Amino acid sequence: MTAVSAFRPSRSELRDLVALALPVAVVQMGLVSQGLVDTAMVGRVTETQLAAVTLGNLYFFGVAVFGMGLLLALDPLVSQAYGAGDHGEIRASLQRGLVISLVLALATSVLLAVADPVLRLLGQPDEVVPIAAGYSRALIAGMWPFYGFVIFRQVLQALGRVAPIVWTIVLANLLNVFANWVLVFGNLGAPAMGAVGSGWATAISRWFMCIGVLVLGFRAIAPYLGGVRREFLRMVPLWRMARLGVPIGLHLFLEFGAFGATGIAMGWMGTGALAGHQIALNLAAFAFMIPLGISQAAAVLVGRSVGEGRPDRARRCAGGAILVCCAVMAVTAAIFLLMPGLLARQFTTQAEVAAVAMVLIPVAGMFQLFDGLQVVCTGALRGVADTLRPMIYNVLGFWLFGLPIGLLLGFRTDVGPVGLWWGLAAGLGAVAIMLMWRTWARFQGPLQRFAVAGGRL
Repeated sequence: MTAVSAFRPSRSELRDLVALALPVAVVQMGLVSQGLVDTAMVGRVTETQLAAVTLGNLYFFGVAVFGMGLLLALDPLVSQAYGAGDHGEIRASLQRGLVISLVLALATSVLLAVADPVLRLLGQPDEVVPIAAGYSRALIAGMWPFYGFVIFRQVLQALGRVAPIVWTIVLANLLNVFANWVLVFGNLGAPAMGAVGSGWATAISRWFMCIGVLVLGFRAIAPYLGGVRREFLRMVPLWRMARLGVPIGLHLFLEFGAFGATGIAMGWMGTGALAGHQIALNLAAFAFMIPLGISQAAAVLVGRSVGEGRPDRARRCAGGAILVCCAVMAVTAAIFLLMPGLLARQFTTQAEVAAVAMVLIPVAGMFQLFDGLQVVCTGALRGVADTLRPMIYNVLGFWLFGLPIGLLLGFRTDVGPVGLWWGLAAGLGAVAIMLMWRTWARFQGPLQRFAVAGGRL
């Protein structure tokens, strides 16, 4: 059995991890900042408009997150190929990803178009549903660029070229603020569209993100866009790539679905509870982007090490990611526990909404460490193309353990909204423990490269 010391990173490996994780985390926080801006600006309109953005975002990510996860199969494929110097496999993976993204964008757009009857079926407030459905329909315009950005981002990250992504996100956030200011409030002669205008602003920003990252990163990506070959469209490699990505997509769908189901349950408690939930969730999601950046850096560095035939370095990169995650999430936990009122008041002027957010934010502080550990372990496992077990553990932890506890506390006791969030905390704790065990067990054995065209699955 491999000793614990085999996971201890060297200083140079920690530097490599931080050098990649920091800009990736900035990118992730930039992505979530768009949602924070939408929430903060629409929250100045009415409680109903804020709840509509909450519900619309829940629905969007509910139908889009599976495709996003499926495309994360590019992490092990490109990083392992880069480590092995196999540029043909990088080209094939990128182009297959673009083919898959077109199918995903079409399917997701159809689901966004029928948001109104789905949300009514889920028993959401009558005054919120039409606005949330309009917000969802506005997002259709940015559906393919959303997936296109994911593809170009993952490839650039695997190649170690993150500066184009960072600059794209910074500029896209500035554009999103301006577009929200114009379309939400009706400035510069535009109609005041409220939440629906925020949806259009997000769609515009996503087109900018896709085009911007391609233009700024073109020198790195261009060699892999040319040389299109018929075998890249063969069904067997496409299917093998999908089989690697489907568990990731299901993992993200089920994890987001647990939070989404909690949001749906909040809607049953009223518009104020739903809006307060959105504020706390956005703050937790913003903090989550830091370990998510560490997770993606771990996937890349572990994958490269496997491609280079260096399993010892892969173990140390995984251990370093867990170590850095623990340090960072201790800080975010302290902020959430010490300043819930200050944080809540930045997003709403509604006393009822702020009161709900203030009791939920400390719960987010309690589960910060578990949330970080589960995503970092998932990233390390993705680097060795281990995607099925994390999905299974997600089902067990969230859906068979955490959600039942949350529903019991939320509706069978007098604690209300905070009971639903304690269920989320319990689910995250269970998933984190199982994934820590899986990471330890998986990195004990041989770490071999995965290849779509003829490798193992």
